Amino acid sequence: MFMSRVISKVLSPAMQFWLRSQVEEVETLDISIQGSDRQILKGHVSGVTLNGNQAIYQGLHLGEVQLKGENIRINIGQVLRGKPLQLLETIRVSGAVAISNQNLQASISSALLGEGFKGLLETLLEHQGISEPSQLLDNYDIDWLGAYLDNNYFILQGKLTHDGVTQPLKIKAKLTLMPPQTLHLSEVEINGIPDLNNHNIKDFSVDLGSDVSINSFELDTDKLICEGELLIRP
Repeated sequence: MFMSRVISKVLSPAMQFWLRSQVEEVETLDISIQGSDRQILKGHVSGVTLNGNQAIYQGLHLGEVQLKGENIRINIGQVLRGKPLQLLETIRVSGAVAISNQNLQASISSALLGEGFKGLLETLLEHQGISEPSQLLDNYDIDWLGAYLDNNYFILQGKLTHDGVTQPLKIKAKLTLMPPQTLHLSEVEINGIPDLNNHNIKDFSVDLGSDVSINSFELDTDKLICEGELLIRP
């Protein structure tokens, strides 16, 4: 009975508060905590299962989120004294995330997506043999207006201003996952960037980094469903 009170009265609310502090907004958030009495009182949580809907993380709108983390070390002593929950070690989280066209459009002004789009442009310019692409992009004023999915294609639209002249900008690419950490872009089309020699760019791949491991990547008519693992650091 004591441990059930610890979980229901202390650990679950602390976990809810910590998770909600990581996002700007979440419509629904359900958490299930696994662990024995002895483990949890030593700061070791065997597992946590999370189901969320319509969460916003750094301006990025996520439709459905299903995550599971195991072997989690937390500051249980401080939590029992009313302090905020903290991770003590890096954990690997597995699960699935769904993002719809509506989510993408709502996320278009987020700093997280903006940095991602800029990184994509830098990669495209570098792939074309243009030196110092980041400095080149600093000369442009780019406003992203829309992003959407169309079957296996990702389409990004905006406007680019250079030397006082504004023109439409459009990027289209077919996305294919090469597990576990590589995203392959093919049939790439670019319109609106003066420094690209051709509108049709050769296929290329993007390394997603060692913290990410993607098992499946389903690009439907208007929704992206991604399943895999992610490292979360304290």
